[in-house]
Amino acid sequence: MSRLNLTLPADTLAALKRHARGQRVTRVARTLIEEGLARAEALERKKALARDYAAGRADAVALLKDFEPAALADLESLDD
Repeated sequence: MSRLNLTLPADTLAALKRHARGQRVTRVARTLIEEGLARAEALERKKALARDYAAGRADAVALLKDFEPAALADLESLDD
């Protein structure tokens, strides 16, 4: 495992400390970073699917079956 040093603005550090009360700050920070990366990757996949769907990709309809109806509604606003 590698080590990363971060310089955070005071308000961000204060929010992290509030969030981490009763927990190890490094573990909480690592978890928050991992969750943020997972959300960013999921959003990129949704954007790519929306682009493929808009471009008429042949298997887009089959791929869309994996999404909930509410998620499909969100896909329409990704290119805005």
